[in-house]
Amino acid sequence: MASYIIRRLLLVPFLLIGIASLAFVVSNTIPADPLSTLVSERQLSNPEVVAAAEEQWGLDRSLPVQYVVYLGNLAQGDLGTSFRTRQPVLDDLVERFPATLELTLTALTIGTVTGVGLGVVAARRRNTKIDSLSRLVALIGSSLPVFWAGAILLFILWAQLGIAPGPGRLSSRAPEPDKITGMYTVDFLLAGDLSGFWDALSHLLLPGLVLGWVLMGTITRLVRASMLDVLDQDYIRTARAAGVPERLVMRHHALRNAMLPTLTIVGLAFATLIAGAVLVEIVFTWPGIGTYAVESSRSLDIPAVMGVSISGGFVFLLANLATDIAYAFVDPRIRLA
Repeated sequence: MASYIIRRLLLVPFLLIGIASLAFVVSNTIPADPLSTLVSERQLSNPEVVAAAEEQWGLDRSLPVQYVVYLGNLAQGDLGTSFRTRQPVLDDLVERFPATLELTLTALTIGTVTGVGLGVVAARRRNTKIDSLSRLVALIGSSLPVFWAGAILLFILWAQLGIAPGPGRLSSRAPEPDKITGMYTVDFLLAGDLSGFWDALSHLLLPGLVLGWVLMGTITRLVRASMLDVLDQDYIRTARAAGVPERLVMRHHALRNAMLPTLTIVGLAFATLIAGAVLVEIVFTWPGIGTYAVESSRSLDIPAVMGVSISGGFVFLLANLATDIAYAFVDPRIRLA
């Protein structure tokens, strides 16, 4: 196991170079001029101002030179400076990452818990109304576009019925907590501010539900299929014949063996939710990495867009590694040579 982890970690820098190279090529093949972000519209016709901006931001160099310089800076942990915010891209990402992480963990928890629960219930009540209802809920969750579901729920629950809070991480004029982790619910708890915690949690649940509903649909169908396959195995019949209580059969024998395919989905879903929370963050005005990526794309902020792409790829690599390691712990039959 240790040698496997070391080998995988040694591959990470090379994979990141591949991701950075792809992001660089795509960003520089877009038919748009980043100078429109760096220089005002009036000054674009001034060759001296344009030349100074190109020299300051390294745009006067050839693409191969820019590529080599970018990789050299990346090796030192420098993702460049944002054209839009004039701050290091890494600082921008660090500032916005806690908001996305808080939303992602909430969606992952909702999607996993409800998905596994519905999948187990559907498998135990196979071909009943409960099974059909569970599959219907899963199908709706997997089929609805998150931006549409978010907009509809926000319109009905907030704008019409007033039973859910509006967009944003906190209520209007509510004070932010002292920054410790950057996740409001955690920071309010650490400060002992329960009213602030409930305010932050109430704003977090609806976007977390919308984002987690997609994952819930996938996990429900996967757990149901895996459970049905496992429940037909000989060792399950043996355990039942030996008088083992049904809840123990389901929990210790069936569910544990049925969770292997689910681990893959959950592990990759964490990275997918972080990188793909763009639409939910836009609908709910959530100041995370997704919103940052959209704002950077609109303003042709190439360093920021590349930084988001590379950080998303890095999260995917770590999620893959964590999933492989979890496999070995859940199923002792697996040996990672």
